[in-house]
Amino acid sequence: MIQVLLQVPVIGMEFEAFAVLLIAALAGGAFGAALGALPSFVFTGFVVFLGEGIAILQDEIGSEIGVAGAGDIATGITGTIGFGAVTGPHIAFAGGVAATAYAGRKYPEMEPDDWDYHFGKNILYAFGTKPDILAVGAIFGALGMLITRVMGGLGFPTDNIALSVVATAFLARVVFGYPLVGKVGGSSLFDMSPFEREEKRMVADGGTATDRLATEPWLPHQYEWSGVTAIGIVGGILGGFIWLRTGSIFLGYAISAMSLLFLNLGVEKIPVTHHITLLGAVGAVIAMPAIGSEPAALLAAGAFGAISGLIGEVSQRVFYSHSGTHVDPPAMAIAAFMLVLGVLYLAGLLPNAGYLGL
Repeated sequence: MIQVLLQVPVIGMEFEAFAVLLIAALAGGAFGAALGALPSFVFTGFVVFLGEGIAILQDEIGSEIGVAGAGDIATGITGTIGFGAVTGPHIAFAGGVAATAYAGRKYPEMEPDDWDYHFGKNILYAFGTKPDILAVGAIFGALGMLITRVMGGLGFPTDNIALSVVATAFLARVVFGYPLVGKVGGSSLFDMSPFEREEKRMVADGGTATDRLATEPWLPHQYEWSGVTAIGIVGGILGGFIWLRTGSIFLGYAISAMSLLFLNLGVEKIPVTHHITLLGAVGAVIAMPAIGSEPAALLAAGAFGAISGLIGEVSQRVFYSHSGTHVDPPAMAIAAFMLVLGVLYLAGLLPNAGYLGL
């Protein structure tokens, strides 16, 4: 009874442990702002890759000597660090996104000369040691941790890290005075043709053109439906194959996240696929107990990858392209797709819910 009274409600942690996590999340959010949102997420990929690699190795060693389980080391690297307070997307990436939104309002002079979008979307930008920007990152990193923990404590049936990334990004728009959706430059939310024509956004009160594009697709090289579907099938199959051969749902996600290092360094047309490889692995995990065939599981993985890619594309056309800050399409895709799968599992229509602890 005393132990229960000493716990934080809903979250289910003792106050001392929660204080440690909160302080670390503040530092993690500031760290994400210092590095920049995208660079911090690349580190997520490297850390999760390390954790999953050690888990696979420990499983192999354990099976040889008759000891089951991956052990605490791998769990700590993947869960506590990779998806935790150091490089967790809901903390470091979210802190970086909010810091960029703040800087887009407070420090427009920082905008690089070759940046055609609103500066509030430049998640490649590292803010170094500027105290007020680090403070914004710290606050949103802590908020991201709290949202994730509370929703997990309530048993909300989705990937609550992804959900938190989306929630803090929208909160940053509200706090820093950006529209939730923004002014549509084309004929509809889904119309990307103003970008293709390189049309410029008009100033509302004067009607003069600005340097900012009228419509700003999330990825200039990854927004056409056919291309998104194709990379979705490919990435989904690879995510499913990695799970079939290693037992790791998150290894493909980690490889996808690591590949974004090249995008951050300016290599053109690097696709963003972590939402695709992750859901591809989930598709294989769900399909195998029902079908029992590896080729069929890979086809399911490809279908799940394509669906996740298309959800991300719908999300970017509605919530990214027309406003001035980054709201992450992969996080929206993961949160939405895993919510559907979580509900279907709870309704008894699926054999499992992938990696959700339901």
